[in-house]
Amino acid sequence: MVSAPVLLVIAHGSRDPRHAATVHALVRRVRAMRPGLRVETGFLDFNVPSVQSVLESLEAEGVRDVVALPLLLTRAFHAKADIPSVLRQAPSRLRIRQADVLGPSPLLTSALERRLHEAGLSPADKSSTGVVLASAGSSDPEAIAVIASIAREWWHTGWCAVRPAFASASLPRTEDAVRELRALGCAKVAVAPYVLAPGFLPDRIARGAAGADVLADVLGPAPEVARVLLERYDAARQPVITAVGA
Repeated sequence: MVSAPVLLVIAHGSRDPRHAATVHALVRRVRAMRPGLRVETGFLDFNVPSVQSVLESLEAEGVRDVVALPLLLTRAFHAKADIPSVLRQAPSRLRIRQADVLGPSPLLTSALERRLHEAGLSPADKSSTGVVLASAGSSDPEAIAVIASIAREWWHTGWCAVRPAFASASLPRTEDAVRELRALGCAKVAVAPYVLAPGFLPDRIARGAAGADVLADVLGPAPEVARVLLERYDAARQPVITAVGA
């Protein structure tokens, strides 16, 4: 029997201890959903273990197949440059496939709605509520376009309006989007952080949400997020399965 590739979740890392704690909580949920799958965590910066040290340990154990999964919501600089650069430095005996980033996905939209409902927004309020889809922001036009597309598609599910906003690099800011939704006449305004873990930029989003009626929590270890991780893992390992005829 051929062993399944190890899933290596690659997180950015942060000086904020809440970031790593949230990443580890999400990984625990993934393990619970897929018993028997080995799931490791590596960080690009600030936290340990580093991605490189995890890869070296796996190679020393005799592991050969790894699926490296960027814990990112869009294909911006980290997915296109940082992570491939780190993986190119991996021990040569490892066969590594880089999985796709998590977003966009209908499951993530479901997770956003879960967080809004947990924050006190009733499903009955949907048609009268404007939502700010607040992301960390990026200088990458592709990433910005993806956030705008998610906002448009989410609006078509019945919200009064949905507007994208960004904590850095791009405009509008969260507080500007909140004011715009007020001006549109939405009875309620909610802010849904499209971020995975707490930290500096999510805190900026929270400050910008001061004028909103509802501020949802970060996506964190929501079950929908864990399911997306497993979907991306399965898609990335498919060529391996085909190669061995499984």
